[in-house]
Amino acid sequence: MTRRLAEVAKYAGVSEATVSRVLNGKPGISDTTRTAVLTALDVLGYERPAKLRGERVRLVGLVLPELQNPIFPAFAEVVAGALAKRGFTPVLCTRTADGVSEADYVEILLDQHVSGIIFCGGLYHQGAADHEHYHRLHERGLPAVLVNAAIDDLGFPRVSVDDGHAVDQAFNHLTSLGHERIGLLLGPSDHAPSNRKLTAFEAFSATVRTDDVERGIFSMEGGRAGAIRLIRQGVTGIICASDVLALGAIRAARWLDREVPDDISVVGFDDSVFMNCTDPPLTTVRQPIQAMGQAAVTLLVSQVAGTHVPTEEMLFEPELVVRGSTGALRTAATKAA
Repeated sequence: MTRRLAEVAKYAGVSEATVSRVLNGKPGISDTTRTAVLTALDVLGYERPAKLRGERVRLVGLVLPELQNPIFPAFAEVVAGALAKRGFTPVLCTRTADGVSEADYVEILLDQHVSGIIFCGGLYHQGAADHEHYHRLHERGLPAVLVNAAIDDLGFPRVSVDDGHAVDQAFNHLTSLGHERIGLLLGPSDHAPSNRKLTAFEAFSATVRTDDVERGIFSMEGGRAGAIRLIRQGVTGIICASDVLALGAIRAARWLDREVPDDISVVGFDDSVFMNCTDPPLTTVRQPIQAMGQAAVTLLVSQVAGTHVPTEEMLFEPELVVRGSTGALRTAATKAA
């Protein structure tokens, strides 16, 4: 019993005495605290007291595009913990290859009478995608938050990393190492975060070439194919729109018998888990997912409580993390030596 109290208290962010008061039905406990304790019981797998079993926990949908990219599970962990501490239970939904679409999940979540939905990496990234399900949610007045570079006219609060500043940091880092020919490896042409990165890259028009930009799908294979083209064009530094693309770029360099970072420097984006364990460890621009996830939950919970929240995009500053995949460019004399 003591261990259970301690675990539940830690998860809910309250004292053991508060947990005990909730379990024994004592007065003087706020609804938010009480619900957080009950949610902690559910999440940790402890059985509720008989008199509390009939109470439903409030649900919030968390819609992700996939779980293979480590950044999405990391974000889910932050959001799930923040929701639980506020008395909500997250319902994880990931789009699948066998036909369960984002719009399908929206219908499922509506049938479950969720209190709101947080989208991360949704179809709002893609200008050519069908956005009807977002408009339907807006018309119904269901609270929702969109994470990262949503299209402007959807009417929901938005939490995003500053893609332009990410490119600025990566570009300045590579030029400080002596790289003069820098390329950009992006996602598809209608991918909003990639287009924001491209705009920032093009601002360096005095020193970059417009043909040193490649696009592809977000996969190691896509990164490898695009990087091969860039390296053959003479690029020595590559800025990638994701860590997965960056890993593909490192493969491309090795396939072309180039060394990373002596011949080719590669910068990723996200700082996904284990990027410090790759060979070489990946220099990348870190998304502040802890702060972004907490902000997304705060915006959603405020809406659920009936508080008006602004729909203007909230931008978060990324952080360049320098590791072993970038280095000073070897000159011809250095190579000969």
